[in-house]
Amino acid sequence: MRRRFSPQQRLTIVYGILSIVLIITMLQLWLLMATMNAYLGGDETVIWPAALVSLVGFGLNAGLLWYLYRMERKQ
Repeated sequence: MRRRFSPQQRLTIVYGILSIVLIITMLQLWLLMATMNAYLGGDETVIWPAALVSLVGFGLNAGLLWYLYRMERKQ
């Protein structure tokens, strides 16, 4: 049987997830700026790898959001 998280534990989990989402989002913004800089400089080889990495970041953020929804639903 799984025990439920206390409100303090849930708050700590939410803060941790928010920190991870913030870091991933900042990395995606940096990746967008670096990709645009390379593209405008004439290097088109970085577009697809950067898009793939950005999709992975989006997937991680979506997974963390899904975890939060699931954690709230169990309450």
